[in-house]
Amino acid sequence: MMSEIAGCLKIQTQGQSKLQEGNMSTDVSNLGKSGGVYIPPFKLARMMKDVEDKSSVQYQRLTWDALRKSINGLVNKVNAANIKNIIPEIFAENLIRGRGLFCRSCMKSQMASPGFTDVFAALVAVVNTKFPEVGELLLRRIVLQLKRAFKRNDKPQLLAAVKFIAHLVNQQVAHEIIALELLTVLLENPTDDSVEVAVGFVTECGSILQDLSPKGLHGIFERFRGILHEGEIDKRVQYLIENLFATRKAKFQGHPAVRPELDLVEQEDQLTHELSLEEEIDPEITLDIFKPDPDFLENEKRYEELKKTILGEESEDEEGSDAVSDGEDDDEDDDDEESEKRMSSRCK
Repeated sequence: MMSEIAGCLKIQTQGQSKLQEGNMSTDVSNLGKSGGVYIPPFKLARMMKDVEDKSSVQYQRLTWDALRKSINGLVNKVNAANIKNIIPEIFAENLIRGRGLFCRSCMKSQMASPGFTDVFAALVAVVNTKFPEVGELLLRRIVLQLKRAFKRNDKPQLLAAVKFIAHLVNQQVAHEIIALELLTVLLENPTDDSVEVAVGFVTECGSILQDLSPKGLHGIFERFRGILHEGEIDKRVQYLIENLFATRKAKFQGHPAVRPELDLVEQEDQLTHELSLEEEIDPEITLDIFKPDPDFLENEKRYEELKKTILGEESEDEEGSDAVSDGEDDDEDDDDEESEKRMSSRCK
């Protein structure tokens, strides 16, 4: 199946560069680069139905706008309780065509709701098993965000990127080497802020680093010890380091790499991406922008076939957990209310 995905990805990428955008009707000419103007769902559906040529630029742009709205909506409402229900809906969307939209939505939602970072990382981990190109693209964009934030001393952006990377390491979407490299950079010339960020990072992913790279983690803690002995950082930050040593002594109890309800991928199924902070990174931002595809109908058909295969596998995996799912039905209303409250505080 991976060869089919790669073939489909290649065709769509080539198609986007072959054809320039044509004339649009008045209804869709103002949608913006990624379909920015709001169109009510019922109106969008009617507009799509009214277009006779399903390969036309007009129809492609309408489906792009629908894809963006659907991906944003699903990412916005995902939480630990409903993630197993969201996953099939995510795969039902064309994640090859919309891979840039998916990554963008995950990063915006994570920035708005950092407390749900482990949920977003779990969602990405599942998608990564079927579409590793998506997982790699997201990791590249987050690393680029981190590098820019570090250079600009933008602490909120830096904290968000660091937290996301920590949980992608926990899910083994990102290789642990990037975690050790990041910590080395943060602690090379320690400041109050950089040490505080490093402490938070180790708290998030120290448990898995202890398993995957105990020597590397030991070296990081030796650096923390040296910073304490130097005594040049603020007392508050020194206290954070001391607490981190206590957390390590307790074997990161209370800070598991992955919560049981978010442990959705078998270790042998996960594809881990190695990326260095020193690499030149292409975020492929053009993937977020609508471009006509001369092979649109063929590529849509290809994804429909892939979707059937993927969702068939998902159904088989979930058959054994039906009894557990039935017991959670009573909580669905509460979960929906929680999602609505969280969505109101998120970036659209």
